[in-house]
Parts: sequence; structure tokens; C-alpha cells
Amino acid sequence: MTEALLHTLLAGLATGLGGLAAVCRLPSQKSLGSALGFAGGVMLCASLMDLLPGAAGYYRQAFSPARAALATVSLLCMGMAVAAALGRCLPEEFRAPQGDAGRARALRSAAVTGMALLLHNLPEGVLTLFAGVADEQMGLRLSVAVALHNLPEGIAVALPLYYATRSRPKAALAALASGLAEPTGALLAYFFLHDWLSEGFLNGLMILIAGIMIWVSLAELWPEALAFGKRRGAARGMAGGILLMTLGIVLLS
Repeated sequence: MTEALLHTLLAGLATGLGGLAAVCRLPSQKSLGSALGFAGGVMLCASLMDLLPGAAGYYRQAFSPARAALATVSLLCMGMAVAAALGRCLPEEFRAPQGDAGRARALRSAAVTGMALLLHNLPEGVLTLFAGVADEQMGLRLSVAVALHNLPEGIAVALPLYYATRSRPKAALAALASGLAEPTGALLAYFFLHDWLSEGFLNGLMILIAGIMIWVSLAELWPEALAFGKRRGAARGMAGGILLMTLGIVLLS
């Protein structure tokens, strides 16, 4: 248990490491467009190549093809609806120093990204911990894979916040807090939800969160990336996020 928890903690800390890398240099407005595209690419790839395939595979084994497809699509749509509702709860523009509208939009993008990745990291920590408790070697491999995924996630959280606040500590700490959701979620689940957790529930939760991240990527981050930078810059950023996440998923799957 202790070793599995340590692996989960180290995987979560990788998000903070990505955040530290992101605050080395303050991005310009143009490069922020690429950074938001990068964040969207990271979340889109993590959803479509990591979260969805495993959970959909579980449902294909548990149900008939028609029921598996219906459950997967329903949960995915539910996640998108939740993300849309949460987006409506956030103000269209946050207050930013000196009335800078660009920094206000960046602050909103940082809030939406951080919220989506926080929700993503909670069940991911549960899976990492339980895998380590069941099989130490499998848990170690999974924690390494999660840590590699978390590096670009930390960048995705920290960059827009750094642009908006001009504060390295705030941006780095926000990325770290997002990553620490993994060991926090793992501990809460282990001590308080252990008897209620099931493989079906966790896989359903993964599909729900994939829907949230897909919506945030396409409906929130991509339009903001285009607003801050040129279309090609935003596309290059999204392509970079997809390529980096794909590399990590394929190498460590």
C-alpha cells in the first residue's frame, strides 16, 4: 500500500514539474495561442487515445455490442453536457490587472483547463493506486505512464495562468495542485469508497471525464487559441500536444 501510494504521488508531482517548465519564460500573446492549442491537443488525445479505448473495451466485454455502444455514447454525451454547463457557470471574462482583456480571457482558459484536468486526475489516481496494490510491477508501469502524461498537462495548466497573472508561483502551484488531485483522490477512494468502487463504475467515470475534456478542448480552448494567435500557430500547438501525448501513450502502453 505504501509503495503504491508513493508511485501515485510521484505521478501526480510530474504535473507540477510540467508547470515549472512552463513558467521559465512568459509567453507572448501570439505564442499563447499555440500554447492553448497545445493544451487542447493534450486533452483531446488523452481522451480519444487513452481514456476512451480502455473503458469502451471493458464495456464491449461486459455487454452486447449494442448496449456497449449505447452506454459509451451516453456517458460521453453526458460528460460534454456537464462541461458545457460548468462553462456557463464561469463568467465570460475574469477580472485582470489593468483591464487587459487578453489576460482576462487567458485567466478563464486557465480556470477551465485546470477544472477539467482536476476532474481527470482524481479517478486516474484511484486507478494508479489500486493497480499498484493489486500488482506492484503493473502499478509501477502505470505510474510511469501517468507521470509522462502529466508533464504536458502541467504545461497546459500553467502557461495561460502565467500569462494572465504574470506570477510564476501561482502558475506553478496551480499545476502542482492539479497533479496532487491524483494521490488525494486515491486516498479518499481507498479509505472511504473502497466498498462501493467497481471496475464498471471507474470505466464509466473515465468515459464521462473523456467527454468533459473533449468538450473543453474543442469548445473552449480551440476558439481561444484562434483568438490569441493565428490559425497555423494554433494548429501547430494542437498538433504538438497530440504528438507528444501519442508518443507517451504508445511508448508506455
